[in-house]
Amino acid sequence: MATDRTELITRAEAWLAEDPDPETRQELAALLAAGDTDELAARFAGTLQFGTAGLRGELGAGPMRMNRSVVIRAAAGLAAYLKAKGDGSGLVVVGYDARHKSADFARDTAAVMVGAGLRAVVLPRPLPTPVLAFAIRHLGAVAGVEVTASHNPPRDNGYKVYLGDGSQIVPPADGEIAAEIAAIRALADVPRPEAGWDILDDEVLRAYLARTDAVLTPGSPRDTRVVYTPMHGVGRDTLVAAFARAGFPAPTVVAEQAEPDPDFPTVAFPNPEEPGAMDLAFATARSVGPDGVDIVIANDPDADRCAVAVPAPGTQDGWRMLRGDEVGALLAAHLVGKQASGTFATTIVSSSLMSRIAAAASLPYEETLTGFKWLARVDGLRYAFEEALGYCVDPEGVRDKDGITAALLITELAAELKQSGRTLTDLLDDLALDFGLHATDQLSVRVEDLTLIADAMGRLRETPPASLAGLTVTAADDLNKGTASLPPTDGLRYYLSGADGSGVEAARVVVRPSGTEPKLKCYLEVVVPVASAQALPAARETAATVLAAVKGDLARALGI
Repeated sequence: MATDRTELITRAEAWLAEDPDPETRQELAALLAAGDTDELAARFAGTLQFGTAGLRGELGAGPMRMNRSVVIRAAAGLAAYLKAKGDGSGLVVVGYDARHKSADFARDTAAVMVGAGLRAVVLPRPLPTPVLAFAIRHLGAVAGVEVTASHNPPRDNGYKVYLGDGSQIVPPADGEIAAEIAAIRALADVPRPEAGWDILDDEVLRAYLARTDAVLTPGSPRDTRVVYTPMHGVGRDTLVAAFARAGFPAPTVVAEQAEPDPDFPTVAFPNPEEPGAMDLAFATARSVGPDGVDIVIANDPDADRCAVAVPAPGTQDGWRMLRGDEVGALLAAHLVGKQASGTFATTIVSSSLMSRIAAAASLPYEETLTGFKWLARVDGLRYAFEEALGYCVDPEGVRDKDGITAALLITELAAELKQSGRTLTDLLDDLALDFGLHATDQLSVRVEDLTLIADAMGRLRETPPASLAGLTVTAADDLNKGTASLPPTDGLRYYLSGADGSGVEAARVVVRPSGTEPKLKCYLEVVVPVASAQALPAARETAATVLAAVKGDLARALGI
C-alpha cells in the first residue's frame, strides 16, 4: 500500500510539474497538500479514452479529467495522425461552445496544430457545432475540432474530431489517433507557439446561414409562431438569424435561458429530453397564450439537436414534447412530400417507422449503429435522424446532426399544415393510420460506477429473456459479434412477436451502454395496427401498457 501511495503521489507531482493551467495546478496542489489519496486515485486511475466520440469528461486536474494537459496531448495526437496520412500542411478548423474552458481548449488546439506545421483557423466566437461541421468542407480543411460536451452536465467538457469529409471520426481513425496520443511522452515535447493561427470573421457563418435556406421550399408558408429556448447554449443568435432570413416570424425566446451560461442555472441537465428541462419553455408558451404559439422548439447547448413540443390541451403543461422518433418521422414525411430523392437512414435504436415511410415512397433505406458518425457515411444520403433529437436534413451542407436546419424544416412543415387547418399531431395520426402506431420509449439508468453497466450486460447475455411483457422473443442479436451490415458494438437486440389478443403486431428492444455518458440505455418499440381514426386512442393505450410492461420485465432481467 505504501508503494502504491508513493507511486500515486509521484505521478501526481509529475503531472503538476507540466500542467500549463494555473487553475488545475492549484487544484492538484491542494489535493496533494491534503493527502487526499482517494481523489488522487480517481483522477490518476488511467487516462480519458479517445474514441469515436473523441473525448468527454468532467473538468479538473489529472489524466482522467478534461483539462488543458489532456487537450494538448489530444491535439498533438491528431496532428501526428494527419501528418502520417500525408495531410501535414493542411488546414484544421477549430470551433467551441460556451462551456467552462472551451475557449482555452480551442486556443491550445490551434497552437498545437501550428506548432506541428499545419495551418489552423478558429471560429470567431462560441457557435453551434453544425457551423463547425459546415466550415470543414466549406474551407477545404483536412480536419476539424469542436470543443463541446453537447448536453452533458455543467461540470463536463469534450473534444469532438471530424476529418476532411466533414463527418465525425470512426474506426480505425479513432484508434490510430489514440495511439499517437499515447506516444506523447511530455508536454514539453509538444511545440505550442503563441501565434500563427487565424481567427475567422463571420464569412463562414454567413455562408452557413445562406445554406440553411436550401432546406426550405421557395414560396412555402412561413407564418408559424414559435417559442424557442437555446437552453443556456450557443444556438440563439444563429437560429434567430436563420429564421429571419427564411421569413418566419421572430421566435419568442425564453428569457431565462437566452444567454450562454456554462453553469446552466435553470436546468439540472441541459438536455431537452431530461425531465423539467422544458418547463420554462412551456411556461413562456403559456404566458404568450394558446392563440399566440404554434410549436415550441429547443436546441441543446451546442445546437446540434432539436426538440419540438406541440399543444396538448387538458394536460398540466399544456404542451407535449414529441419524441425524437416522432420528429424524425414527421421530417421524413415532409421530405417525401417535397419529392426528395436519395437514401433515408436511421440507427438501430430509432423507430422503424421510417423504414415503412421510405418503402412506400420507393426510397432507399438503411440502418446504422448509433451516432451520426455512422449515419453521415451512408452512400447517397438524403436524410438521417436518430431518436436522441438528432436530424440531418442537408447532408451536402452539414454531414452531421444540425439543430438549426432541423428547426427550420419542422417550422415549415407546421406552417404548411396550419394553412390547411391541420397540425403536427394530425400528421402523426395519419402516419399511424397508414403504417401502424409505432410507439417508443426508453429505459435509461445513470450510474456512478461503470462496472454496474458491464454487470447488467453480462447478466442479460448469460440469461437472455425468452419473453417480455408476454411477447415472445423470436430473434436475438449479440451486436458484439457484428452482423452482415453492422460492425461489432457492445449491444443486444431482441425482436418480439405479438401474442394473440395482445393487439401488438411486433416489438423490438435494443440494450447498449451510452457512448458519451455513464448510462445504460434500453430502447423499446411496439407496433400496434390501427384500423381507423376512432381506434387510435385504444391503440395508444395498448402501446403504453405494453411498453410499461416491457420496461419492467427488462429492468428485472438486467438486475437494475
